[in-house]
Amino acid sequence: MAHAVTETAASAPLPRHIAITMDGNGRWAAARGLARTAGHKAGLEPVRLCVRECARLGIEALTLFAFSSENWSRPAEEVASLMGLFLEAIDREVSELDRQAVRLRIIGNRHALSVRLQAQIAAAEQRTAHNTGLKLQVAVSYGGRWDIVQAARALATQCTSGALALTAIDEAHFAAALELGTLPDPDLLIRTGAERRLSNFLLWNLAYAELYFSDLLWPDFDATEFARALAFFAGRERRFGQAAGEGATALKAAP
Repeated sequence: MAHAVTETAASAPLPRHIAITMDGNGRWAAARGLARTAGHKAGLEPVRLCVRECARLGIEALTLFAFSSENWSRPAEEVASLMGLFLEAIDREVSELDRQAVRLRIIGNRHALSVRLQAQIAAAEQRTAHNTGLKLQVAVSYGGRWDIVQAARALATQCTSGALALTAIDEAHFAAALELGTLPDPDLLIRTGAERRLSNFLLWNLAYAELYFSDLLWPDFDATEFARALAFFAGRERRFGQAAGEGATALKAAP
């Protein structure tokens, strides 16, 4: 039944780029008397689901918020477990992603990661770099403010070296220096876990995204809820600052 619901959504307007804040793993585990790490492991299946559905529906890009720059302040044992889980997931999933023609990129401050994890990330990115299907970004050690600051520094360096004129900096130049680069901005943000905030995720890129907040904890996120999010998006009139009814249809279809 859940799959059939998703099929119905395929005929409606679809976002080009979906961003997801995967919240609630720890609470899901706690409600079952399990360690928080069990929730993080259970959260891998919804990730696979979203990748499959986006690839099947022809959605161009999917960006997942996996570990924020603020998450480093969590207990050392949980952080170590999460880093181990990232290592295992990359090693286990990269072959399937490659088979599905998914291009994988990890965005965020990877210098904060272990040398081993950095090497594994680089290998996975290289293996999938030429794939032409879904563009999958996983945000690890990522913060929206950090993203904006590092983009400003990169542009400042170019200006100082004479490679870029100060007057040439516009929104397009700035956006290209951010972690998402030249990808289209997310049209739809999905956040699970009943929280209703951005939590420092893609602050520049989510300026005009439609925001769908789900009460489900991330491990419980399924095809039915994914279809609800797509239906929510299809029902929105995306005005981008214009008055209601003025060019909204054309803007929805624009790249």
